[in-house]
Amino acid sequence: MADLPDDLRNSLASALTSARAEALSASVRRLMDEYRSDRVGHAPILTSARDVTAYAAYRMPATFAAVRAALDQVARVVPDFRPRRHLDLGGGTGAATWAATQIFPGLETVTVLDQVSEALALGRQLCARADHPALRSATWRQWRFDPSGELPAADLVTVSYVLGELPTEDRSALVARATAAGALVVVIEAGTPAGHERVLDARSTLVGSGHTVLAPCPHQGACPLSGTADWCHFAARVNRSALHRRLKDAQLGYEDEKFSYVAAARRQPLPVGGRILRHPAFRKGLVTLQVCARDDGARQELISKRQGDRYRQARDAEWGDVWPPTD
Repeated sequence: MADLPDDLRNSLASALTSARAEALSASVRRLMDEYRSDRVGHAPILTSARDVTAYAAYRMPATFAAVRAALDQVARVVPDFRPRRHLDLGGGTGAATWAATQIFPGLETVTVLDQVSEALALGRQLCARADHPALRSATWRQWRFDPSGELPAADLVTVSYVLGELPTEDRSALVARATAAGALVVVIEAGTPAGHERVLDARSTLVGSGHTVLAPCPHQGACPLSGTADWCHFAARVNRSALHRRLKDAQLGYEDEKFSYVAAARRQPLPVGGRILRHPAFRKGLVTLQVCARDDGARQELISKRQGDRYRQARDAEWGDVWPPTD
């Protein structure tokens, strides 16, 4: 279960205190319709300060959880990665930067670029009393993607939930610019078939730019799910606050944020055995895993109780984990 850091949760609650729940609910409904439509973006979806506040209330927890889960897998695959500079493209109110500083506490500088000035203003406000010094001193810069423009250099570049808001012709160009700016690039999109397709396109650009895929793929070849009815995605469970439940007219105290992602870096391939693509299935004395493997693509693996340690590892494994464990 992903919880917002206390300092972010408190700052967000303070920022929302003066907002009228009814007005926010109307903005939330409009934003949900926009994001679910998968319409190609030609203008910002956030059109007012109220939209930005509504977005922060209902999307920041989910975005934080998805980015944190993706970066956690990166940290597991490359435990020696110690980024100092983080660049967040299209970062809005800064959810990805909070996630990055949790997974990589050694970050020294954070730069958030976004085209919506109100989102940057709220993000700066939320970070003003953050515990992490890189968040308190973060740079918030208004920016609209220019294929010929340069980006600040960084050790870690995140592009989360951005590609779906860009015209198709700009998506690969943005990812190419990100690879030029960053040693390690993480692209995160909604865990839908369309989101997965955008991630696959980004993956092709990353590989074509000389980056090596680190996660979730255990190989550099074609996705074995491409062209099938299935798609590669993962889930992060998010705690809902009372306001969050009210804004989304939800009953449960949590939600599962489905996301697709790819992480790639300028380094040699690593010996990752595979990746668990779905929740493990349990029967008495048997665990069934769907695994994307280096050599034989997506396949089922059956682990019985007779296999001892391997069975115990499978029983503790979760959707999205490396398999077999490298520890």
